[in-house]
Amino acid sequence: MDLAHTEEEREFRARLRAWLAKVLPELPARPSPDDWPGRRAYDLGWQRRLYDAGYAGLHWPVDAGGRGATPTQHLLFLEETERAGAPYVGANFVGLLHAGPTIAAEGTPGQRARWLPPVLRGDEVWCQGFSEPGAGSDLASLRTRAVRDGDAYVVTGSKIWTSHAEIADWCELLVRTDPAAPRHRGISWLAMPMDAPGVTVRPLRTLAGSAEFAEVFLDEVRVPVENRVGAENDGWRVTMLTLSFERGTAFVGEVVACRRTLSRLARAAKENGRWDDPVVRRTLGRLHGEFGALWRLTQWNVSESQRSGGVPGVGGSVFKLAYSHARQELYEAAAAVLGAESLSLEAEWTAERLSSLSYTIAAGTTEIQHNIVAERILGLPKGR
Repeated sequence: MDLAHTEEEREFRARLRAWLAKVLPELPARPSPDDWPGRRAYDLGWQRRLYDAGYAGLHWPVDAGGRGATPTQHLLFLEETERAGAPYVGANFVGLLHAGPTIAAEGTPGQRARWLPPVLRGDEVWCQGFSEPGAGSDLASLRTRAVRDGDAYVVTGSKIWTSHAEIADWCELLVRTDPAAPRHRGISWLAMPMDAPGVTVRPLRTLAGSAEFAEVFLDEVRVPVENRVGAENDGWRVTMLTLSFERGTAFVGEVVACRRTLSRLARAAKENGRWDDPVVRRTLGRLHGEFGALWRLTQWNVSESQRSGGVPGVGGSVFKLAYSHARQELYEAAAAVLGAESLSLEAEWTAERLSSLSYTIAAGTTEIQHNIVAERILGLPKGR
């Protein structure tokens, strides 16, 4: 792993910093967390600014509409935008971080031309239709079926925990196209328009009171066969590629944000006297080391990705395991430092603490990540 930046990378960082310093003061006020149409407009407006400045899809291949930047430059971009307090990908994280890179890697020329430019320009939002009520961590047991009818698949079933489904234009959808095949082999990856007849979206309210997730019900929805990415019944392989992006560099910006949050906590502890408690100091010091190590692990994963042509490896599961628990511990420490202030339901700290509880479930549960690390990295036999 080479941690030293080249002259080109240092120049890239300087240009990006200058651009952020100029454009961030021009942004409108952030909309209310409950104003989803407003949040969509705000997030896509930021994406359009990135596109016009040449920063959209920075690490995507040039023939997919990106700049073909190295994974290290992508890491620098995420680090600098987070440190500057710039908007994150927001409502279109599925399109930019999951579906888009998957289509760039596996899609036909026609599919890439149709779907990638609107994602990069901030014209369309994607959601992910993978999990089902009976197929969450055990994704291969999904039962949403797709029956071939001429030039279309007729899709029936349901999905759950579909982020931003109520404002999405497209859904990356996993369906079972061959119920007689072994469960990992009878799956296909489809791009489904969310305005198709038969699609019903029902928002789900979380513990924090937000409604960024939804149930999606599919009643004989017709999806063109030309919307299938990869071969029929080869969707599991395509999905593993999607999940490698999801567990690879998708959390990089959040590590930077957590390190900044930790610094704020340390300042708060010194101001309210909690810094005098040796347990608090030890906890914050240990978390400082944890997030420092996570940042180095991220750099290692990026170096590995750079050697493999830009596709994250299974090391992303090691990162995801450690990060999920470190984030939960960070907001437990916030409760200890801030006391009653952290209990207000309107407080930023409370919302983030409640959100942190989901990280050992989202993007693959801790149990699933343990299995991946054991079997694919350590070479241990599969459990019975």
